[in-house]
Amino acid sequence: MAPEKPARLPMPNIRDLYKYRFGHGTNLGSVFCLEAWLTGSMFPAGAGSSELAAVTASLQESGLDATIQKFESHWRNYISDGDLDWLVNEAQCNSVRLPIGYWTLGSAYTRGTPFEPVARVYEHAWTAVKDLITRCEARNIGVLVDFHGLPGGANGNDHSGTNSGRAELWENDSFKTLSVDCLHFIASQLRDVDNVIGIQICNEAEGSALNKGLWEFYDRAISAISTVDPSIPIYLSDAWNLPNALSAASGRNNMASNLNPLVIDTHKYFCFSDVDTNKAPKQIIKESETTLSSLPTDEVHKRGASPVVVGEYSCVMSETSWQQSPEQRNALVDSFGRAQSSHYNSSAMGSYFWTYRMDWMPGGEWGFKEQVTKGHIRCPQHLQWTRWQVRLQAKRARDNALRRREETVRSHCEYWDKNYPGEYDHGLFERGWDTGFEDAAALFEMRETMVHLDGGEDAIIGGDKLGSIDLWVLKRLRDAKVEGRFVWEFEHGIRQGLRDFYGLAGVP
Repeated sequence: MAPEKPARLPMPNIRDLYKYRFGHGTNLGSVFCLEAWLTGSMFPAGAGSSELAAVTASLQESGLDATIQKFESHWRNYISDGDLDWLVNEAQCNSVRLPIGYWTLGSAYTRGTPFEPVARVYEHAWTAVKDLITRCEARNIGVLVDFHGLPGGANGNDHSGTNSGRAELWENDSFKTLSVDCLHFIASQLRDVDNVIGIQICNEAEGSALNKGLWEFYDRAISAISTVDPSIPIYLSDAWNLPNALSAASGRNNMASNLNPLVIDTHKYFCFSDVDTNKAPKQIIKESETTLSSLPTDEVHKRGASPVVVGEYSCVMSETSWQQSPEQRNALVDSFGRAQSSHYNSSAMGSYFWTYRMDWMPGGEWGFKEQVTKGHIRCPQHLQWTRWQVRLQAKRARDNALRRREETVRSHCEYWDKNYPGEYDHGLFERGWDTGFEDAAALFEMRETMVHLDGGEDAIIGGDKLGSIDLWVLKRLRDAKVEGRFVWEFEHGIRQGLRDFYGLAGVP
């Protein structure tokens, strides 16, 4: 029987760009999921520190109409057009992470929860979410919709919506069912929106959830989202156990499962645990450079894909740590930010600083704006390129493509035929190379054609790079429907084609 040939593959489109490119950005912060330490202006005196505390106290103090006006104004104005313009033009962000809660979706999703008595305040909250996503799309900003606050809470912290101090979700089947219904609604509402890059099922699942049906819950949620939109990437909290999450994800992110693309969300903080607070700043900086160094690198057709996004990080260390080098604080914050930027830019599918907006802008070591302005947080080099640089680098790669293809194919064939004589289908490698090279080129150049980009040849528009090679390889293997003994040649070809384009175009 002749080896199976790959199906003709469609070229990447704008949705592929949003979903699969490296995401450089920030969390938008306390907009739809309030935290008192960030937006104290939304909390009447004496209120607790959660969303529920804020809205309940406001209703008691000011009544329904004034509370509705206060909250709706916050949703629509706290992130201004000027803020979004700054994120694009100064920070070169191409995406943001947007935390929301189940209360944001409307009264139908608050029944039987602590938010049911205050649900009337949120009648227009979901419309405000969609409007913010639309404003982001006008600037080519992708949005990761983070289902931050779940019924009962995925963790016991106030950013889950209440001050209960308990993570009740994991032992309450009704809350799990309601959460799945919420995620189905979110997916159905956003499936036709180009710039939604993914839906995150929950934020910071507590570690004990691993023994309370975490992955069974994830599987239910994945299935519900898939019935509405089988293509949207689904982001999953690692529950503070990244190796376990990577293993579980790779077992689902494979050619046989045909599930939605799955991405593990991990958070990197060095200021909370007793272990970290006793470390010296220089030790923390050194450790921050290697936190993702052990990610799997095996072939996707064998083990599946294990992409990781750093959904939250900051430049904050504990005061105990700073006391060890107080005179060097400014320089060490700079080193800390640069170390994390460099590591996440090269090792993760994307990274999102915590956070952008707070009442006390620019935010110090928690503030994305302050850290970018000071040069501590830096975007990947390719996002800083001007329109003419993007064109020049792409042309350079295309002009040298044929020569590089011949060299790469010859090297591949000679290596396997000489060292491991036997039967091969090197034609699959060639077709894989063509696919990888053209995919990388198309995605890199796509921003240059976007209608929302203004300015002349010297305008900074940036060129995009895939955030997870593994996840894109998985997509292309599924698209091509290649099976059999030689699927590895097609995968190797895709990887080498991607690598060759980025090398020729000078994309790190």
